[in-house]
Amino acid sequence: MTTTLSRPVLEILLVDDDAELRADMASYFAHQGHRVDQCSSGEEALELIDRREVDVVVLDLIMPGMNGIGVLKELQQRGAECEVVVLTGEATVETAVEAMKLGAREFLTKPISLKELDRLVCKSHERGQLRKENLRLKAVLKHQRQPTTIVGESPPMKEMFRLIERVGPTDKPILIQGESGTGKELVARALHEASLVADKPLVVINCAALPETLLESELFGYEKGAFTGATGTKPGLFEVADGGTMFIDEIGELAPGLQAKLLRVLEDGTLRRVGSVKERRVRVRLIAATNRDLLQEVRDKRFREDLFYRINVLTIHLPPLRQRAGDLKLLIEHLTGTEWRLDPEVLPILERYSWPGNVRQLQNALDRAKILADDDRIRAENLPPEIVSLAYSRPAMPTADVDLDTLTRDHVMETYRRHASNKARTARALGIGRRTLYRLLEKYSISDSNSERQLS
Repeated sequence: MTTTLSRPVLEILLVDDDAELRADMASYFAHQGHRVDQCSSGEEALELIDRREVDVVVLDLIMPGMNGIGVLKELQQRGAECEVVVLTGEATVETAVEAMKLGAREFLTKPISLKELDRLVCKSHERGQLRKENLRLKAVLKHQRQPTTIVGESPPMKEMFRLIERVGPTDKPILIQGESGTGKELVARALHEASLVADKPLVVINCAALPETLLESELFGYEKGAFTGATGTKPGLFEVADGGTMFIDEIGELAPGLQAKLLRVLEDGTLRRVGSVKERRVRVRLIAATNRDLLQEVRDKRFREDLFYRINVLTIHLPPLRQRAGDLKLLIEHLTGTEWRLDPEVLPILERYSWPGNVRQLQNALDRAKILADDDRIRAENLPPEIVSLAYSRPAMPTADVDLDTLTRDHVMETYRRHASNKARTARALGIGRRTLYRLLEKYSISDSNSERQLS
C-alpha cells in the first residue's frame, strides 16, 4: 500500500488573452485542488495582485496592451512576492533573459503540456517558500535571544511549572501577568518550547519599547512608499512568526488603533501591511504579557474588552520575588556562578530586602557587585547602598501574612525620599522603568511633599 503526500493548496493567477487556453488551465488546476483566478490582460492582473495574495502567476508574454514584460517590471517595482511562470509562443533567448532578470524563474513555450506546467508551478512555489523561510529565519535571528533557565523551587514556582506543562501544548492564546522584572519573557519561551510548534519561530516584541507608528510597521509590515523612509517592502513580525509563536510583551501599552488590528489577526488570521489594501493570512499562536491590571484597564476604557477576552483564554500569574520564599539563594547561585563567593553577611542583607524590581533588580545588583569586587568575593560594601540601608531597617523578606502592598508603598516612598524626589534616580535604584515608577507613585498617591512629611 502506498501513500501520497498531500500537496499545498495554491492561489494561482492565470494571465493570458487566449480564453480557451485559460479555461483549460483553470479547469486543470481547479481539479488539482488549487484556487484559481483568471485575467485576460496585464492591467487586470496587477489590479488583482494589489488586492489579493497570490502564490504563483502563470503569465503570457504576448498580450495586447500591457505585455508580460510590462507586468514583470511592475511586479518588480511594487515588490510583489508571488512567483512567476512565463508562457510564450515566440520564445527567443533575448525575451527569456529579460524575463529572468525581471524575476521569472520558469519559462514554457506554447503549445504547453498541462502536466509540465503543473510541475513548473509547484517548483516555483517551493522555491518561493524556501526564499521566504530564509527571510523569516534571518528576521527571527535578529529578534531572538537565547533562553535563560527559570530557577525556583518555591510552591508558587512549582505551580507555575505545572501550568506551563499543562497549557504549553495548546494552541490557545495565553496571558502572562506579573510585576516588572519577574521573568515573563522566560515563561513565554518555556511555553513555546512546550508547544506543538516548538520547531517554528518564536518572535518577541515589547510594546513599551517602540512608539506607536514604528510598532505598527514592526508588527504588520509595510509596503514600499508607505511612509517617508520606506524604500522597500518589509514583512511584519506576524508574517515572520507564521506557523509559530508571537510573544507580545507589555501588551497593556498597545494603542487603541493597534488593539483593533491585533484583534482582527486573532479572530480570522488576516492582516494588512501599512500602505497596502491586500489581505494576508497568518497562523500564529499568541502569548501576551503585562504588568498592568488589564481588567481595570478595560473598566477605565483604555483596553478593548473584546481583545481582553481574546487574549485571556488561559492566564499564568508570575509571583514577585518577595513571595518566593527559599528561591532567593537559588537565584543568587545561578546568577553569580560557581566562581563567585559571598561574604557571610551578604545573603542575610539580600534576604531582608523586598526586591520591588524582582529578579531583574537582583541581577543588576549582583552584576554591580561583581564589577566592584576586588577579587572573586562579593562583600556588603559592593552592594547598592539603598539595598543595604533598607535591608537593615526592616525585617526579613515577608511571608504571606504581611501586608505586601503597604511594604511596597513604604519602600517606594523611602527610595523616592532618599533620592530627593528625582524620578530617574529613584527608578534606577528600584531597578524599574520610569513608566512603572510613575504608575507606582500614582497608585500610592506619593508626591514630593508627602514623601518628606510621611517619613520624617
